[in-house]
Amino acid sequence: MIGEKIKSLLIDKDNQLVKSADEVAVVGTKNRLDHTLLILTTDKYSLVPVLDEKSRMQGLISMPSIMQAIMDIEDVHFEKLGEINVEDIMDKDYPFVYEDFELENVLHMLVNHAFITVIDEERTFKGIITRSEILKGTNRIAHEFERLYDVKEKATTDSVK
Repeated sequence: MIGEKIKSLLIDKDNQLVKSADEVAVVGTKNRLDHTLLILTTDKYSLVPVLDEKSRMQGLISMPSIMQAIMDIEDVHFEKLGEINVEDIMDKDYPFVYEDFELENVLHMLVNHAFITVIDEERTFKGIITRSEILKGTNRIAHEFERLYDVKEKATTDSVK
């Protein structure tokens, strides 16, 4: 369990941990790969959420997935970018939490993922929690904890004897 003092430093009260859906670059299931490639490169992302027409989370699409879809053993076929829909190659296995998530679960998930999607019970996309935001909080803890709190070591069993 994460202590309240650590949690309060990890999640800055001025910044929400969840980056809201309207601040996140996304693509639709019916978008073609050329549009998706434009979104990924313009925003300098390697991975973005894929939503259906009702803003429900459907998967993730990445630059490597796009490249794999247009390559064969001998060549890269850029002309295919305008022919393939995102839904045909998106990764449907994606990390997510519900809006009432436990911070500890998020931390475990972010070890292996750059971001975790936040959804509601109907899978409506609410936003993302990024590894970057957690690292900013970790930096705050490293720099502020001992300035804000008196810290003393607990007695160990060796020193009690």
